Amino acid sequence: MTEALFKTLLQICLLLAISPLVTGFIRMLKARLQTRRGPGILQPYRDLHKLLRKGMVIPQTSSWLFAATPIVLFSTSVLAGLLVPMLSAAAPLSLFGGVLALVYLLGLGRFFLALGGLDTGGSFGGLGSSREMTLSALAEPAMMLAIFTVAIGANSTSLSEIARVAVGQQWRFLAPSQILAFVALFIVIIAETGRIPVDNPATHLELTMIHEAMILEYSGPRLAWIEWAAWVKQLLLMSLLINTFWPFGLQTVWSVAGVVTSLGWLLLKLAVLSCCIVLVETTNAKLRLFRVPELLASAFTLSALALVSTFLF
Repeated sequence: MTEALFKTLLQICLLLAISPLVTGFIRMLKARLQTRRGPGILQPYRDLHKLLRKGMVIPQTSSWLFAATPIVLFSTSVLAGLLVPMLSAAAPLSLFGGVLALVYLLGLGRFFLALGGLDTGGSFGGLGSSREMTLSALAEPAMMLAIFTVAIGANSTSLSEIARVAVGQQWRFLAPSQILAFVALFIVIIAETGRIPVDNPATHLELTMIHEAMILEYSGPRLAWIEWAAWVKQLLLMSLLINTFWPFGLQTVWSVAGVVTSLGWLLLKLAVLSCCIVLVETTNAKLRLFRVPELLASAFTLSALALVSTFLF
């Protein structure tokens, strides 16, 4: 019982501590590639500290949904993170769900975020909520099919079992089906985290924003919880990708030396994946809204081909 509690607390601390660092690293790399000085790597921590100290402006037309959205969104993001293997193949909450539980927890947070955007009655919130739910209907099936491709090889939908098999059979991820699933899941991460070419997290233009439109009415600590939840979600999706397809350094059992080694490998793989994300953002322009479904449809096609090729070969 004590060991399980320690694993849970360690992964929660890891999620909360590293997620702003990953966001700061991505912003810094993007600024350097665009020949700008840009913010420092620790700027997200300063932003959280500033928002947590500020007061809140609450719309008069809002209800309890507006207040509950940040709590539900943050809680579901952290719980979903406890299902994903990060330092060890044995995730803290692996016994309580697998792929479906992960997707449903993220979907629950997205549902409340959309309700929070609609609750104030503003035009921007409704616009962002409508766009978010439309894109999620295309992104979630692609993500599930990509993970199911790997789950077939492990004969289980448990993320911990998938990671354990991945560590012992790293050569499997050179197969064409695995490569297709990797590319599909990478595109889904770009869409789920609201990055270019799907969305631009740095803009507030009504014609382009999706995630930012839903949180325009939030301020102070509630905005801090929403931003932190978005960073945690980005970290867990990136960890899911790298520990499913690049299981190098992932430990099968918990130990002090193993945790330190896994942490080093995790940071290295997150840095490589962040570089890939920044490269995609820098070399591509923001797509028009009606072109985004085509990109997600290509991700769904790739994941479907990966799943079919798993049975054929």
